[in-house]
Amino acid sequence: MKLFPVVASLLSAALILGCQSSEKKAGQDSEDGMIRLITLDPGHFHAALVQKSMYEGVDSVVHVYAPDGRSDGPSDLQLHLDKIDGYNTRAGDPTHWKEEVYKGADFFDKMISEKAGNVVVMAGNNRLKTDYVYKTVEAGFNVLADKPMVISSEKFNELKEAFAAAEKNNVLLYDIMTERYEISTMLQRAFSQQADVFGTLEKGTPENPAVTKESVHHFYKNVSGSILTRPAWFMDVAQQGEGIVDVTTHLVDLVQWECFPEQTIDYQKDISLNSARRWTTDMSLSQFKAITKQATFPDYLKKDVVKDSILRVYSNGEINYKIRGVNAKVSVTWAYKAPEGAGDTHYSIMRGTKANLIIRQGAEQNYKPTLYVEPVAGNTSLDASLKSVLPAIQKEFPGVEVKKIAKGYEVVIPEKYKEGHEAHFGRVMQKYLQFLKEGKLPAWEVPNMIAKYYTTTQALELAKKK
Repeated sequence: MKLFPVVASLLSAALILGCQSSEKKAGQDSEDGMIRLITLDPGHFHAALVQKSMYEGVDSVVHVYAPDGRSDGPSDLQLHLDKIDGYNTRAGDPTHWKEEVYKGADFFDKMISEKAGNVVVMAGNNRLKTDYVYKTVEAGFNVLADKPMVISSEKFNELKEAFAAAEKNNVLLYDIMTERYEISTMLQRAFSQQADVFGTLEKGTPENPAVTKESVHHFYKNVSGSILTRPAWFMDVAQQGEGIVDVTTHLVDLVQWECFPEQTIDYQKDISLNSARRWTTDMSLSQFKAITKQATFPDYLKKDVVKDSILRVYSNGEINYKIRGVNAKVSVTWAYKAPEGAGDTHYSIMRGTKANLIIRQGAEQNYKPTLYVEPVAGNTSLDASLKSVLPAIQKEFPGVEVKKIAKGYEVVIPEKYKEGHEAHFGRVMQKYLQFLKEGKLPAWEVPNMIAKYYTTTQALELAKKK
């Protein structure tokens, strides 16, 4: 069995939660110091991916609270339980989770009152997520939430209040930022810190940003070996959130994490929007059936249906903004299905005074993210400077090399680092368990989460005005 060696020794629940007193927190078991997971209304496959591996110091019993399912097909809950069962019964490295399920209209109140665990995982319908986050940390539970934690500017202040409540109750509220664990992104960040190669980050302009991040996603996709069944509400922006406040959360996070590593961002001083836009992805009824297993559009989607059979989803968005004087642009596009052999893709460029760091993931790269180091015009010293900084890179990432190509260099990444997106959920959980053991998040994490969601929710407001 594969265990993440994160919490080899959890001496007490006080240590886990960083409590400064002997007060017992909600859901805390001070006798054995175990982390006990609760899954709240799992409606997104990310809730299951958190449990794709077992973790030392985490109880194998997981309490799940959810509403009763729909009558016209498999419920969100059943789809979640099926994925967990798949992990438990797989031939290689099976897990051994035991799901204790409560179903009912009062599922949230029941979770709060029963206090069956101390870490609540939230990944699902986002319509009420901000409310759930606030009430859960207010009740004294730690929360690990899938993005986005807020999908509208109206709820932004409530999210800020949730972070304040978490601090008051000595619990940790954290979101699942998997893209920080993608190796080409990690190396882009690492090379950007090597001044001999990169120089300093350009300021850029709105027309030519210093940092650009673009991602392409697909409604029809393979997850854990089978075609993903998406809930119909995933296509309702009132419940899932528009693309500009959903997947762009990852991209805004990466801009902050790469350009200003471990530095605090003050959203009131450091961020200003240049422009924002949104547009739809059109989906036929037959395409909708293929990914939801539902024969008709539900009533709540009919507001977005044209010509009786075409669903228009505001899943695409672009934000052009300035952060600490640096111009950045992030955009997300959703297509229905990827070309054969392809999947979700990512493009990213960080422009430095000496070199540009570019991640490409197109056909030329066999749809695998590949990092390039390309000198700016007039820089003739890249060969020597790369040679001088490579040992520092290799100390953190053993085995990484660079290969000379026509435009500069390709960073050669050993296969051992290419885990894939699903494995990154385990990495986030590993990091979160470490924070729980230490009893705190890094000082910059909370203000930067607030800054990130300010950026996305304000961008939506700006895009809607156009």
